[in-house]
Amino acid sequence: MKIVFMGTPDFSVPCLKALAENGYDIPAVFTQPDKPKGRGYKMIPPPVKKCAEEYNIPVFQPLSLRKGEDAEKSLKTLEEIAPDLIIVVAYGQILPKEILELPRLGCINIHASLLPEYRGAAPIQRSILDGKTKTGVTSMMMSEGLDTGDMLIKRETQIGEDETSAELTDRLSEIGAELLLETVKAAEEGTLKPEKQDDSLSCYAKMITKDMSALDFSKPAQDVHNTIRGVTGFTMMGGKRLKVYKSTLCGSVSGEAGTIADPNEFIVACGDGNGVKFLEVQAEGGKRMNTGDFLRGRKLEKGQMLG
Repeated sequence: MKIVFMGTPDFSVPCLKALAENGYDIPAVFTQPDKPKGRGYKMIPPPVKKCAEEYNIPVFQPLSLRKGEDAEKSLKTLEEIAPDLIIVVAYGQILPKEILELPRLGCINIHASLLPEYRGAAPIQRSILDGKTKTGVTSMMMSEGLDTGDMLIKRETQIGEDETSAELTDRLSEIGAELLLETVKAAEEGTLKPEKQDDSLSCYAKMITKDMSALDFSKPAQDVHNTIRGVTGFTMMGGKRLKVYKSTLCGSVSGEAGTIADPNEFIVACGDGNGVKFLEVQAEGGKRMNTGDFLRGRKLEKGQMLG
């Protein structure tokens, strides 16, 4: 069976590896164009491109699949390949009707939520921001709508109390790879049982914006903790920016919201009278480090205000 794979970030890589290492014929991988990064604006290939090259799979990087010369070339290439199946995992481009209808077995997407919840671009971050305790991965048939196609197979998992979106992304990517192999096998055998989504139960996971990372200590400690876990929090300390990568909840504390309740443990009071303990931080101009190392180099004061 010929499978064309479309994906871009690290999340997509385990799925591509799973297909390649299980002997599937992958005549082409489509991914986003290389992007400039760092001070020297060096062109960096997406993770899926690097992975495809390790398996000697031809890589295509069209600017668009929907319009322009790249779209025409891509459609022609796919028609020549005549894939039985197209697999899409966090590709970052919308497929036109001509491509959706091209493969014999259709186009299958691996989506990091329990559909119809969290359709859209940022399901992992949004589930944590909303304080969800469980999530999962869904394989689905692709349609012209945004993540609205018929569901195929789901895998559910619990979200850890302190688990960050980066940690959850890594776990879901491995679950997604297992789910993909199961889905592809069922597609080959003709045993898939598509299930329509209930649109009344859907919600949309919009793109994450930088301003969402600002920590508002007037909110309950759980909300502050969820922001840190979901999108990496930031606040101001001594007039300089402080990023917060990891935290944990620590119950009732004394002090005004936004003040340091325990300088030895870097616990900050929140609006509901509970505290958040910072576990991993990065001062402006400094390196990311655990709080123990951070506190060795500076002295905090009880009652010191953040934000």
